[in-house]
Amino acid sequence: MTTVHNIAAYKFAQLSGLKELRADLLALTKRLGLRGTILLSSEGINLFVAGGPDEIGALTDHLRKIPGLETLQVKISETTHQPFNRMLVRIKKEIIAFGIPGINPALRTSPKLRAQQLKQWLDEGRAVTLLDTRNDYEVKLGTFKNALPVGIDHFRDFPAAVAKLPTELKEQPIVMFCTGGIRCEKAGPYMESQGFKNIFQLEGGILKYFEECGGAHYNGECFVFDQRVGVDPNLHETESTQCFNCLTPLTEAEQQDERYVAGNSCPYCFKTTEEQAALNLSRSQEKIRLAATPLPGSVAYDNFRPITVPTECDGKTLIDFLTTTLKHLDAAKWVGLADKGLLLGPDRTPVALTHRVSAGERYLEKLPAMVEPDVNPNITILHEDEALLVLNKPAPLPMHAGGRYNRNTLWYILNIAYHPQKPHPAHRLDANTTGLVLVPRTRHFAKLLQPQFQRGKIKKTYLARVQGTPAEDTFVCEAPISLEAGKTGSRDVDHENGCAARTEFKVLKRHADGTTLLEVNPVTGRTNQIRIHLWELGFPICGDTVYLAGKEIGTTQTLAVTDAPLCLHAWKLEFTHPLTKEPMALVAPEPAWTQ
Repeated sequence: MTTVHNIAAYKFAQLSGLKELRADLLALTKRLGLRGTILLSSEGINLFVAGGPDEIGALTDHLRKIPGLETLQVKISETTHQPFNRMLVRIKKEIIAFGIPGINPALRTSPKLRAQQLKQWLDEGRAVTLLDTRNDYEVKLGTFKNALPVGIDHFRDFPAAVAKLPTELKEQPIVMFCTGGIRCEKAGPYMESQGFKNIFQLEGGILKYFEECGGAHYNGECFVFDQRVGVDPNLHETESTQCFNCLTPLTEAEQQDERYVAGNSCPYCFKTTEEQAALNLSRSQEKIRLAATPLPGSVAYDNFRPITVPTECDGKTLIDFLTTTLKHLDAAKWVGLADKGLLLGPDRTPVALTHRVSAGERYLEKLPAMVEPDVNPNITILHEDEALLVLNKPAPLPMHAGGRYNRNTLWYILNIAYHPQKPHPAHRLDANTTGLVLVPRTRHFAKLLQPQFQRGKIKKTYLARVQGTPAEDTFVCEAPISLEAGKTGSRDVDHENGCAARTEFKVLKRHADGTTLLEVNPVTGRTNQIRIHLWELGFPICGDTVYLAGKEIGTTQTLAVTDAPLCLHAWKLEFTHPLTKEPMALVAPEPAWTQ
């Protein structure tokens, strides 16, 4: 049976020429067939390497020829298998991450206490605090009897943990320890800088103690940072393993727990289906928050607005094409843009207004250093699964790019948060409307959900607070709505050529201030249908800046964040889930204006 030597070693020393040293060690270890990790820094070396006894000997001989590493000491344990998958040699800022300036173990460390000396102290029952500086998951496998765990998840948290230690410990003798001693080299001087007067560090750590003293005064095993996970006081590999999911070390008994599934879960991270769904939703909510902080459109960028040449404009000059296609914009606008070189051709270079265009070509209007108006980014996930998101959309927040908004949109934020997926809302709400939005997570699920909208199989219920007091408790509007948008993108009732539309209303509460809270069910789904029908009936929605009282049309499309809200809320949705084919009914929290 082949014997594999596993060595652990570190040495604080002032090293230079790190790039050349890395290349040298990488070539040597690969030639010797060794595996493991060597960390190099200007402050020294830290390594865990495994291989054949002769090859390990050749490596240690080579290391001791490096200036500063002449006295490098190694700890050796044996296994019958190679515990590492590959060989890595890396240059790091620190060989053990600590992040506190001014701590230089190459120049000074706390007094070291040999393993035999510590055993003698413990045999004698000497009053001493044993401080375990390791991470909590390491302590779980074993530690010295009556040791005080410092209580950290990462060594960088050590300074904060020291600040929480009892003040009386500053006057008492403390022996700190870790796996091999390297962490104590920095932890000791730091504690001394914080006023601790009797600090000792266990020389060589737990592994050296095992080598010289066995398991006396120690309970359990020692966690090691390789595939062995744990070694016993005889430095033999134990049956402990590590959870693939949460990295918690697991004893043999814990591996028999029904919640332990190799490569998936263990008793410490296992979650029921409901718990896992809640955790996933929480993680996704945080991704959305990060994607919207800061708002993507708040950072200046160059935006390029495309304009495609229709068939009827083939052969026209660029200026004729633009004024024919975008009739609501004055020709002077295009002249000004062309003079500034902001009209670009299909090759993305400036183009003259006299240039003749061809059908299908795409021209660009460049908007340099664009900064978009602020929006409300507080998107809330109400439901998430592998096929679908259901969101409570805030306002103001446009759903798609258009006008002054390109990046400060629901679609753009979701695509950042869920990359590489590209979730796309299955329907629209106005920028100023709040409430439920269905978002398929892939194009496949979008195709399964969209027919329900087309066949009117999705029931939508809104809340609206309107100006005025309807006489009836229930009423209906079936005024047809125009196809063409007018100024500010608004539409109107068009009895001759409009599209059929039906909205049903129910009074929920008549308020003393002359406003009324309505439950609204749009049977059809025309653009701005609810707002137009209420406007037509003489009950415009409170906060609407387009469909105004007196049948007036306003000029403001998207509200500012500080404006009073549009009192229209997508409240309830009933539909068939595109994957499970089961009916779903969801309700969004009511906004404050409903009260």
